Amino acid sequence: MNISPAATEGRPRPAPAPAPVPPPAGPLARPSEARAAFKASVGAGLGFVPLGLAFGALAAQSGLDWWWAGLSATLAFGGSFEFLLIGMVTAAAPLAAIALSAFMVNVRHVFYALSFPLHRITGRLGKTYATFALCDEAYALTTGKQARSWSGRRILWLQLFLHLYWAASAVAGALLGSLIPDGVTGLDFALTAMFTVLALDAVRDLRGDLPTPALALLSALAARLLFPGQLLLAAFALFTAALLTRHLTTGRKPTHA
Repeated sequence: MNISPAATEGRPRPAPAPAPVPPPAGPLARPSEARAAFKASVGAGLGFVPLGLAFGALAAQSGLDWWWAGLSATLAFGGSFEFLLIGMVTAAAPLAAIALSAFMVNVRHVFYALSFPLHRITGRLGKTYATFALCDEAYALTTGKQARSWSGRRILWLQLFLHLYWAASAVAGALLGSLIPDGVTGLDFALTAMFTVLALDAVRDLRGDLPTPALALLSALAARLLFPGQLLLAAFALFTAALLTRHLTTGRKPTHA
């Protein structure tokens, strides 16, 4: 039996199937962000371990209690400055000298703020911790091409894991520093090797934009010749000025490399 189209025009058509409801982006998404951040932090975190062990062992050998290394790593989180802090504490240096030294060693973080994705992090507490835990490794990992789609939660998890790597290895070094043999070599090159790999990844992310590393190299050479006593600060200042000049003259938007 054939039914003509005219006979079916008046009949109600079945309603379309409802679209699938996406899963809630609430607490269920947090473990995945934490796992992803942990995977991203492993390479840099392994570079923290030998330095943290060395820092903890140095603190213990300087006559400081083991908990001092963990407290310093947790509250200061200054990397190279904490090695300097051991000598200043044992020498009973004045607080003004310690504060000035901390500023001079960590002033590079002021320039990191130009491209660190702090705007992705929500909440005053989150922004405060992200600013406090901004280290060289966190900056290198969060400003690369692979991190342009990262959420603020993943960035915070990454910084927290790096913080834990440093604090835990410092405590372990203070407790077990005497067990590390003196003949072990290569540990002091771990951080240098890690920064070399991060720099190579950043250059690959530039997509042929060689002027940026060229400007960085020229800034370092100029600072070495003109301001040898303040090499790091002068190099960052010259590099920032060069980037701003290039942006104003060419109208380019800064890239997060």
